[in-house]
Amino acid sequence: MTASHTVDISVDPPVVAIDGFSNIPALFWHRVTANPERLVIREKDYGIWNEYTWADYGKNAKYAGLGLMSLGLKPGDVCSIAAEICKEWLFADLGIVCAGGITNGVYPTDVSNQVTYLVNDSGTRFYFAEDEEQLDKILDVRDNTPSLEKIIIFDMEGLRNFQDDMCISFEALLELGAAYETAHPDAWTTSIDAADAEDLLTLTYTSGTTGPPKGAMISHRNMLYMMITLQRVCGIFESDEQVGFLPLAHVAGRMFYTFATIEANSVINLVEDVETVTQDQQEIAPSIHFAVPRVWEKQYSTISIKLKEGTAFGRWAYDLAIRIGSAAAAYRKAAKPIPLLLRGAVFTADQLVLKNIRRVLGINEARWLSTAAAPIAPELIDWYWSLGRPMYEVYGQTECTGVITANEPGKLKIGSVGHAAPDAEVVLSDEGEVLLKSPGVIRGYWNQTEKTAETFKQGWLYTGDVGRIDEDGYIYVIDRIKDIIITAGGKNITPSEIENQLKFSPFISDAVVIGDKRPYLTCLVMIDQENVTKYAQDRDVPFTNYTSLCHTDAVQELIWEEIEKVNQKFARVETIKKCRLIDQLLDPEDEELTPTMKLKRKVVNEKYAGMIDEMY
Repeated sequence: MTASHTVDISVDPPVVAIDGFSNIPALFWHRVTANPERLVIREKDYGIWNEYTWADYGKNAKYAGLGLMSLGLKPGDVCSIAAEICKEWLFADLGIVCAGGITNGVYPTDVSNQVTYLVNDSGTRFYFAEDEEQLDKILDVRDNTPSLEKIIIFDMEGLRNFQDDMCISFEALLELGAAYETAHPDAWTTSIDAADAEDLLTLTYTSGTTGPPKGAMISHRNMLYMMITLQRVCGIFESDEQVGFLPLAHVAGRMFYTFATIEANSVINLVEDVETVTQDQQEIAPSIHFAVPRVWEKQYSTISIKLKEGTAFGRWAYDLAIRIGSAAAAYRKAAKPIPLLLRGAVFTADQLVLKNIRRVLGINEARWLSTAAAPIAPELIDWYWSLGRPMYEVYGQTECTGVITANEPGKLKIGSVGHAAPDAEVVLSDEGEVLLKSPGVIRGYWNQTEKTAETFKQGWLYTGDVGRIDEDGYIYVIDRIKDIIITAGGKNITPSEIENQLKFSPFISDAVVIGDKRPYLTCLVMIDQENVTKYAQDRDVPFTNYTSLCHTDAVQELIWEEIEKVNQKFARVETIKKCRLIDQLLDPEDEELTPTMKLKRKVVNEKYAGMIDEMY
């Protein structure tokens, strides 16, 4: 059954409601009481998919929220969660929200000083730690976090004999909640009834690519509008299944896995581990699938490497099937019927080649694929269309609670980010900056009045992105304003276009193009460890570790060949003249990377200044 939606932007503040409910707690509890036996969550544990109904969801959220109330939680208090995606994250989140609190997600890869900053900046009173590793981080810094009062631990493995007055298990929290309900039987419904559309729902901290992370203040109204927008532009059915693997500290994870599930009454399948994502996705075969560009790039690289290892006949069959798929995709993109002769060729190519690739990638049953959160090469989107699965690029920011423009079935242009969503406006400033307005635009940043004033003006969100809008109203995001390169010769260059093409290579994980105020372009490259390692091993290239791998002549030549392929696609002034490889293996705990695995341009420029200067 489709949810009813209300969005009225003619009044201030706008009225936004789903099934007549204008806040998350009321809508969530309506789902729980209306569909108690309906499946909503699966979580894989030790190879087994465990199932949880709306009744299970509601019970665990209720006792988590009441447990927090028993510990002194007041409306407006901030609770932080540091964990990989898991059912306890979902239970704690809805418990916090229904109890009147504000959820703040902490990336499990954040190091101690980042945890200290997030806890202190948000004023966190209650902190949820996934396991012993996350517990150690918060215990290391608790003397420097004066607002912190209680730590709740999801997984007590290895902590059986651990005793600390500040710490309790999640199970103990639920027991406190059950006891609190006995003593205060009306507390839960009273708290839900008190929720207001203007209340803060969550703090979502930006990735901090240009400075300390800023806490985006997302309200119930903001998120309800985003839930409606996702339904309008994507279409999510009760019968749909998603695979949950993105971090819930990121707005995209919360939007798709938590709140879209509540809106659509659909099912979310939580992976066992980040290492098992591919296998888990193959088992579930999701009907809808959102991922960030790095995930799609990695999938393409996987197939590219398998083809290089395959037979000449296999490569020929693949090339032919992709050409047939591309021809059919041209009709599908335009929402036109595929000619009969081509339809027969597509069926054959699909049965013999394309379906097998989709099964390997876990997207064979997907009705649609979606991408956002970073630039992506248009050729990569075309590749998925050629495989027989439509991919739609959307655009948004944490500051507008997620999506605000989208390509849609029958209304798309590859390379653009689509049209503005219903009840949203997108315009360009005189300088070409993309400006956004919608009920999803947040009120500002937590404790950051100056940054709020810089970013939000007269109801408009100043995105910091340079864009253009074509004659058909399609929006194109060119690059971040601060990232535009102006060479010594005065040429304006958008590095993301070049970087996207470089990342299209199966051997390049990420790249940063350099050249501002310099005579020519250079770049720093982060190699794809798995694919480059295999390349070296297959050719008997001697190396001992990641650093020595990066310094081998064979790998240096391989990466330069990949760069030369990209250079052929650009004007001479836009070509890369020299490159260097970042010879240390990076992970999200390193300062060069954001939690979503994007290179921080400013940090990279500063940290590798000597290496960059060598190229000039």
